[in-house]
Amino acid sequence: MQSKALTVADYLESLPADRRKAVSAIRAVIKNRLPKGYAEMMQYGMIGYVVPLSRYPDGYLGKKDIPVPYAALASQKGYIAVYLMNVYADKDALTVLRRDFTRAGKKLSMGKSCIRFKRIDDVSLDAIGNAVARTSVDDHIAAYEKARGKKRVR
Repeated sequence: MQSKALTVADYLESLPADRRKAVSAIRAVIKNRLPKGYAEMMQYGMIGYVVPLSRYPDGYLGKKDIPVPYAALASQKGYIAVYLMNVYADKDALTVLRRDFTRAGKKLSMGKSCIRFKRIDDVSLDAIGNAVARTSVDDHIAAYEKARGKKRVR
């Protein structure tokens, strides 16, 4: 369910109280652990954490008006989702995420980059924080360019 909210504050305000509380808790972890250089914004109807266009003006998929996504957070119809692009692109990051969930005694419900949960108690905040903290902007750009077959010019 894609939100039409233009700001993160509007997005949060639009959520039912229980979802707002859970999304706000995840958001706090992400903002606390997010490496320097990423920016928070609304992207694709979700709270997005992106490489700003000022840092990577080529944009996402060559679209110069869309920043490269790093992570996202959304209240979907039946669950809350955290999207972690670095975990999708890095097998070691995925292994660590799985290990962190297991150590926390939590069951990981995950698609390619999407962690899904219904209640905040179902998710490991530390595991998400560790995954978010794992990849610098430079490393994310390098992985993105490698996946796109681009040669980096410095």
